[in-house]
Amino acid sequence: MNPSDIDLANRLADAAGAAIRPLFRGDWQAEVKADHSAVTEADRAAEAAMRAIIEAERPDDGIIGEEYGSRNEGAGRQWVLDPIDGTQSFVAGRAIFGTLIALCQDGWPVLGVIDQPIQKERWVGRIGEGTTFNGKPVRTRACPAFEGMSVATTSPHCFSEEEADAYLRVVSAAYPERPWPVYGGDCYNYALLASGHIDCVLETGLKLHDYAALVPVVEGAGGMMSDWQGHPLDAGSDGRVIALGDPARLEDVLEAMG
Repeated sequence: MNPSDIDLANRLADAAGAAIRPLFRGDWQAEVKADHSAVTEADRAAEAAMRAIIEAERPDDGIIGEEYGSRNEGAGRQWVLDPIDGTQSFVAGRAIFGTLIALCQDGWPVLGVIDQPIQKERWVGRIGEGTTFNGKPVRTRACPAFEGMSVATTSPHCFSEEEADAYLRVVSAAYPERPWPVYGGDCYNYALLASGHIDCVLETGLKLHDYAALVPVVEGAGGMMSDWQGHPLDAGSDGRVIALGDPARLEDVLEAMG
């Protein structure tokens, strides 16, 4: 990674936002893809805008995009793009979706951007460096005990029966009196975790474009991300992820999950 990569990532986010904002709460129809996820013209326009910049300025780099697939698959440097993470929220007119931009080096995420273009909120993180929110440093918060830890997930309906049991065991331990986990949010939950507002996010079924950008943002802010076995995330991870603002809670979460 070189210093100009951050500038490029910010310009990619600017281009995606410029494509998305005119279409937010607009008059269009969402389509359903083969994997049953939604897609809109905003998804496609935003990814196309980002890909055009990378192809012009970094022709030797690879691209892995949700909507338009891969380019230069053998390259050591891969830009991983999710133009709208949380398309269901975008379709519903809820400004809690985000554009995800990651740079992976040899399969490992080293730079990540979470951009919310409607609220004009942007988190930028680098492995080994700090994370910023709209240019100012942010940190996760300490979580001194498992009990009382806030837990978020986009939807419990994404879990298999076995995964749901593991998730509910974590919720029961974190909320012993009354369960009030946070639902909805997609990538926005991880951004809020990086800024110290949420303690834990549990998800399953994520693809590389869903989680690559999250890792540098969360870890640059002092948190950690892993799979459900506690292993670091890379391009080969299985899509079941844990994000924690306080890494000290990892063993508690893994033990509760069983």
